[in-house]
Amino acid sequence: MPHTTWRGFFRRTAQAAVLGLLAAGLTALTPLAADAATAGTLQQVTGFGSNPGNLAMYEYAPSDLPTGAPLVVALHGCSQSASDYHTHSGWQKFADQWGFAVVYPQTSTANNNLSCFSWFDSTKDARGKGEAASIVQMVDTAAAQYGSDRGRVFVTGLSAGGGMTADLLADYPDVFAGGSVDSGLPAQCATTLTAASGCQYGSQNLTPKQWGDKVRNSAPGYSGSWPRVAIWQGTADTTVTPVNGTELRDQWTDVWGIGQTASSTQSLPGGTTESRYDDGTGKPAVALFSVSGMTHGLAVDPGSGADQCGSTGAYYLAALCSSYYTAKFWGLDGGAGQGGGTGSLPAPTGLTVTGTTDTGASLSWNAVSGAASYDVYRNGTKTGSTTGTTYTDTGLTAATAYHYTVAAVDSSGAAGASSTSVTATTTGSAPTCYTDNNYNQVQAGRAHQSGGYTYANGSNQNMGLYNVAITHTLRETPAGYFVIADSGC
Repeated sequence: MPHTTWRGFFRRTAQAAVLGLLAAGLTALTPLAADAATAGTLQQVTGFGSNPGNLAMYEYAPSDLPTGAPLVVALHGCSQSASDYHTHSGWQKFADQWGFAVVYPQTSTANNNLSCFSWFDSTKDARGKGEAASIVQMVDTAAAQYGSDRGRVFVTGLSAGGGMTADLLADYPDVFAGGSVDSGLPAQCATTLTAASGCQYGSQNLTPKQWGDKVRNSAPGYSGSWPRVAIWQGTADTTVTPVNGTELRDQWTDVWGIGQTASSTQSLPGGTTESRYDDGTGKPAVALFSVSGMTHGLAVDPGSGADQCGSTGAYYLAALCSSYYTAKFWGLDGGAGQGGGTGSLPAPTGLTVTGTTDTGASLSWNAVSGAASYDVYRNGTKTGSTTGTTYTDTGLTAATAYHYTVAAVDSSGAAGASSTSVTATTTGSAPTCYTDNNYNQVQAGRAHQSGGYTYANGSNQNMGLYNVAITHTLRETPAGYFVIADSGC
């Protein structure tokens, strides 16, 4: 959105009391109701969960989508809508071409007077709270509906949607394998409305470690793989100034522990420079795409070429197709981004979980003719290689689900297509969960009330009004520490 509009937003903090108009012609349906008759069109899903963030859910999937396909979440910018983003961003083209579903969360003027996602509000953008929790409920609903590969769930967003994208990646690294922040803000840059303009217009003067700590503190105790992050920033952006791209780079390279010196750079169309930062295996963990001369918006490139997409409009700017390069960075084209590479070997078949322990999972699969070795991917990230057709992954967390794929590697070292995903759940004690109304949760000592509202003990998450009309599931781990787990224990 334009610089002056953002400034107007910070002058107008009162929230409007009416819902934004939904795009005309969209079909409302309940979860799990999509079928071949409705697939291939943008449609609304209602009743996808408790929806604490008061968001609307829209989705798109090609009519022939197989089970085990990836899932992409796409967040619009301020003053935009799900339909608007679907029409202009180009994600439909690649969903059809490469086979994945897209979820479009939509906020409204009831939440924010400019229909911005609340990336700056700690009551709405933190794990288990508000809009962030609603978006994860959408992921759970769509993944169940389409049989999506939970190890290949990605999130992208523009401007305020980009700020919320960064927050989601920090809050839910166990949900999202990767993300793309387009003209957006670092994770947890601001936790109040007052601080938000400072993030947009200037440097916060934090070290990479201080930025990284904001991510690590968003999901305390998380020990799994971090999401792989693409960052898009125009050099002439005066609404979200270019320093935000640098700070995002500093933040996520520090999280990965790989430093801020680029492993490689290359020139792309539209005056774009891509700088990649590789992990210890040589695979890009962070990529910064700097678009020369671009102002505030999403980079698109209308046309029929393989690397073209989208249409221009307000804050959809002609440069290059950012959705194409983002999808390739994630490996949605079957490339090397998230497993499976440029080689010609077919995907291994028969991938099976043969056993689990508290800290490990064992796998087996059928041999591929011509394979010199096999790469094994856990939650979309390479975890090891083997010359045989069995593998045991170790160092895992008890009572936790992990998603695995395998790709055959030829004698030149090129990985082929990835197998279908399987899920291995480690043994051990699972956390205890309690589902009850807010009044009973307080009476049982799992929550407390203050000012007419209920708060989970330990996490202090807001559960809503203190009465019997509101029900939540609380997960206890460790003892005496409760978090909202409405989307699953």
